[in-house]
Amino acid sequence: MATQTRSAAEPIELLGRWLKEAEEAGAPAPRAMTLATAAADGRPSARLVSLKRLSGEALVFTTALWTRKAEELRDNPYAAATLYWPALGRQVRIEGRAEIAERELAEELFAGRPRGHQLQAHVSRQGEEIENLDQLRGRLEELRAELGDDPVPCPDDWGAVRLRPDRIEFWQEDEDRLHHRTLFEAVADSWREVLLAP
Repeated sequence: MATQTRSAAEPIELLGRWLKEAEEAGAPAPRAMTLATAAADGRPSARLVSLKRLSGEALVFTTALWTRKAEELRDNPYAAATLYWPALGRQVRIEGRAEIAERELAEELFAGRPRGHQLQAHVSRQGEEIENLDQLRGRLEELRAELGDDPVPCPDDWGAVRLRPDRIEFWQEDEDRLHHRTLFEAVADSWREVLLAP
């Protein structure tokens, strides 16, 4: 396959189709995305996040803004992500630059979270050392009683993050192990598309 030039939105649209097909096929946790970041000194870390949406030319996920991943993205905005659907024999690898999105998007996405997830975001500072879970459970019960049936407000330190890719690789498994790998690389306002050896 010769090098081709694609429109700016094309690989994101393809990712959207693959995501929809994974959801329709009943793939477990189809929006689970491994996100890799690196500290200013280059030390990497990775974790699973939930891909909330594809927005324009970006992938969107949410996080508390005091977490390790948020801190690392402030120090070094370059990140990588992977989505993998084993039952479909598909994988997508993404590399790009992340940015904290506007507050309105964070509030919108927070409002769409299950209530239990909303409450947990208020009582637990993810990743911090704790004595035991009983303290957090006590705070959770207090918050439930305090709010009753009222909506759970979006915490001030909750944010949405846009990952704007400059490289996206689509991997499709094949029985003969000659897997199909298509790489899109951002070039100006378009994408350069190439086929990679498996």
